[in-house]
Amino acid sequence: MSGFVEKPEPIEVPGLVHLHTGKVRDLYRNEAGDLVMVASDRMSAYDWVLPTEIPDKGRVLTRLSLWWFDQLRDLAPNHVISEELPAGAPADWAGRTLICTSLKMVPVECVARGYLTGSGLVEYEESRTVCGLALPEGLVDGSELPAPIFTPATKAEVGEHDENVSYEEVARQVGAETAAQLRQATLAVYSRARDIARERGIILADTKFEFGFDGDTLVLADEVLTPDSSRFWPADQWQPGRAQPSYDKQFVRDWLTSAESGWDRRSEQPPPALPQRVVDATRAKYVEAYERLTGTSWS
Repeated sequence: MSGFVEKPEPIEVPGLVHLHTGKVRDLYRNEAGDLVMVASDRMSAYDWVLPTEIPDKGRVLTRLSLWWFDQLRDLAPNHVISEELPAGAPADWAGRTLICTSLKMVPVECVARGYLTGSGLVEYEESRTVCGLALPEGLVDGSELPAPIFTPATKAEVGEHDENVSYEEVARQVGAETAAQLRQATLAVYSRARDIARERGIILADTKFEFGFDGDTLVLADEVLTPDSSRFWPADQWQPGRAQPSYDKQFVRDWLTSAESGWDRRSEQPPPALPQRVVDATRAKYVEAYERLTGTSWS
């Protein structure tokens, strides 16, 4: 059992039709047919959307995505039309709302990995492969790969796991031409972002992108290169052979699996509310990632 501990009711706004409530984002369509994407402060972990929110998280994700879209504009067009708040929308939507082109989304999570960790490490330890791609012997948790690799996954519903798949399976699902476009765009965007992050003392270990088509044009969509969709590690603390400190929800994961929380993630019971210190520490990590990457102060 997993999903929302408490699923929020969609907010009704004149002229907007609610389409979907995701783990973090709420999607609407406006009268012009554009997508209205609202990033909430919801936090997910272990396939649950938690009952406790992280203040400003949605605004950090939105502002950081906009910054990255600007850095990547020459490599990949993006879906953003406007940051303008829709008429009649609640004041809390300010800074967390994007008006976007409605795309024909590709049903693939486009994951790029430059370092070995997470589910990739698990597969590597079993077979010396990641998504069927052979890797050299001797790699450990946190090792830099010889070159970035494209390791796609299926897109899961709320409360379910994404599942790693081979490139051949992606080609079977979406066609060889589209699969090749996805791989090329994913690795190009990852490589640019990796270099930008490295200049700022941050390792971009891996990340996932979503793409859709606007006619025949492949477009970068959803969020991009945020602590929710990426593993960012402080470069000065990188030490292969162990789990790396990171700019993400690790404080949340660690507390949920601690004796203090009293929660068994293998049970069917929903996770408990987060203590304030975990909320504050997690918010601080998201803000720090934003400030270090963009070079601007969060306010």
